[in-house]
Amino acid sequence: MTGKKGPKEGGTEKGPKVPDADKGPMREVSEKGPRIGGTEKGPREAVAEKGPRIGGTEKGPRVANTEKGPREAVAEKGPEEQMTGEQRIQALGACPFARLLGMEILETWPGGARVVMDTTGKENFLGVAHGGAIFALADQAFAAAANREGILQVAVSVHIQFFSPAKGRLEAIARLIAETDRTSLILVEVKSGERVVATFEGVAYKA
Repeated sequence: MTGKKGPKEGGTEKGPKVPDADKGPMREVSEKGPRIGGTEKGPREAVAEKGPRIGGTEKGPRVANTEKGPREAVAEKGPEEQMTGEQRIQALGACPFARLLGMEILETWPGGARVVMDTTGKENFLGVAHGGAIFALADQAFAAAANREGILQVAVSVHIQFFSPAKGRLEAIARLIAETDRTSLILVEVKSGERVVATFEGVAYKA
């Protein structure tokens, strides 16, 4: 009598099947709500439609960063590319770091420069000029020699060798050794009087 007077379990006449069970759990989810990402496609497609790739472009990160080479990219970052060689030397000598250390560009010529610095107050715990101060002096001369002409150049690789300790006034003399259309190789000698304190070799990229 119970079977005749009321519906079967589940509110259907077909028996106690779980609602929508014949459709399978995956189909039930797809009908009742979107998949991850708010789309009926899989997660990978959802990400592609919801937002651009890294860098705001569909071409990928490398194309997004720049479609030009390093020379064009550097040129767009500031007015340095429009400076003359003389203007860059003046800016180099007046930069905050050079003024902080008291470095002075005494002279420049095509492919060369001479820079001096007093190392008093820049000693290490042994009481001699700190290696970082010597490196900074050599790097300043390197930059001055590289940027003396019309093309902006930036360092890509440098190496320094220390030969002897020093105190007081030091002088760095830089000169161009070799160059290509894209790079310059510059050698710097740091001296205390006639004594060589360190040698510095740097490669500059012509931006």
